Amino acid sequence: MKTGSYVDGKWYHPTGGSRLVKNTNPADTKDVIAEFPAATAKDVEKAIAGAKKAFESWSKTPAPSRGRVLARAAEIARRRKDEIARTMTREQGKVLKEARGEVDKGIACLEFNAGEGFRIQGKTLPCELKDVFTYTIRRPLGVVGLITPWNFPWAIPVWKVAPALVAGNTVVMKPAELTPATCALLVEVLEEAGLPPGCLQLVVGPGSEVGNAITANPDIKAVSFTGSNQIGYALYAQAAARGAKVTCELGGKNAVIVLPGADLDAVVPAVLNGAFGSTGQRCTATSRVLAHPDIMGQLTEAVVAGAKALKVGPGLDEASQMGPAVDKKQHAQDLMYVDVAKKEGARLLTGGGVPKGLDQGYFVEPTVFEGVRAEHRLFKEEVFGPVLALTPIKDLSEGIKLANAVEYGLTCSLYSRDVNDVMRFVEEVETGMVHVNEPTVGGEAQLPFGGLKATGIGGREMSTDGLEFFTETKTVFINYTGKAERSFVR
Repeated sequence: MKTGSYVDGKWYHPTGGSRLVKNTNPADTKDVIAEFPAATAKDVEKAIAGAKKAFESWSKTPAPSRGRVLARAAEIARRRKDEIARTMTREQGKVLKEARGEVDKGIACLEFNAGEGFRIQGKTLPCELKDVFTYTIRRPLGVVGLITPWNFPWAIPVWKVAPALVAGNTVVMKPAELTPATCALLVEVLEEAGLPPGCLQLVVGPGSEVGNAITANPDIKAVSFTGSNQIGYALYAQAAARGAKVTCELGGKNAVIVLPGADLDAVVPAVLNGAFGSTGQRCTATSRVLAHPDIMGQLTEAVVAGAKALKVGPGLDEASQMGPAVDKKQHAQDLMYVDVAKKEGARLLTGGGVPKGLDQGYFVEPTVFEGVRAEHRLFKEEVFGPVLALTPIKDLSEGIKLANAVEYGLTCSLYSRDVNDVMRFVEEVETGMVHVNEPTVGGEAQLPFGGLKATGIGGREMSTDGLEFFTETKTVFINYTGKAERSFVR
């Protein structure tokens, strides 16, 4: 397994700093996957300089050829799928089924963006003057900075790296310190696929130094970040102040609205998957259920039974259905919100503690609270753990009002068989993604991903939106007669 940072086609261990990156298995804290020196701001400068040099040739490589590198990477990743999934599970904690699904998601992003090499489009548009041909083209920005999170250590780096590269940019990426090994495998895959040295630089270190050095450097023309609101806002202010393009994908507090007549056989597994899949550590997780009293009783009984039945354990155990929290800090945060909810008067129905026999890792029981009110912290704040809040609603109007009554706006789901409810919900809910009769989680390579309000800054990711973020538009006027006829107003 490669460790350290990767600059100009070579792996190395930085020597300038004193901090160590300690990559530990959250299911068994005695299992240390790797330990190596963290990169420093000087390493970032070196990486940016190398990426800037590589841009000169990579940006001139025909876009279809850039796309073919991604196509080869997709095939290599497919061949190495089990290796990638097991590495991800060991360092991040998610169960193997989910890790394999994440690898597939990344492969789909590689395949989609490989095709974008043949589809980077401009427009031909009419000119007000005769004998003048006008059109637009899209061109790469230069060196871009990517700062990626620990919860999806393969898919999110892929869906940022792939459009940036196929557009002709070169990349300096800082992965989360908790999950560098999975990102290292992405570098290996692209290297094997024929990506030239310097086009993708990986710098592993703390956000306070490495992340800031990327964001502040004037040679970084755009920054794409996924992570917490606090860090995202600070990063945006720093990068935007010097005129860089910025996109930030931040938090979520997603609701499922359930109305009478909904199919409980569909609702219950969707809620369980949304709330407890990936240990609740995803921005699209279902953290609130807003249900009509006519269906709340049956729904609550079934969800509690389902939560109790989930097998919690190490992700490498094929029988496990939910793994650990990613680290000690997140584990403590999950348990803190359990205590807060109890003190605020919510009723604990199941979970709320550490599973028996799993004290060597950062495990938390699947947890369900009822009687959660709109003023409760559990209703409003992102836990990022396996804690679900149940709140009754009298009708769709109240459901939409409560769904919107948080600072976030990533995703929301409605379960109803009434088409009028569906169309009203789609129009009125304040989220960037809307689901009807399916879970709040999920996204596809060809569809835009992102949210409203405090969830997002800048454009969407994935689909053609991702490519557009990493390019700029150039407008071209060609007077093919050579005669000047324009009145120069501007």
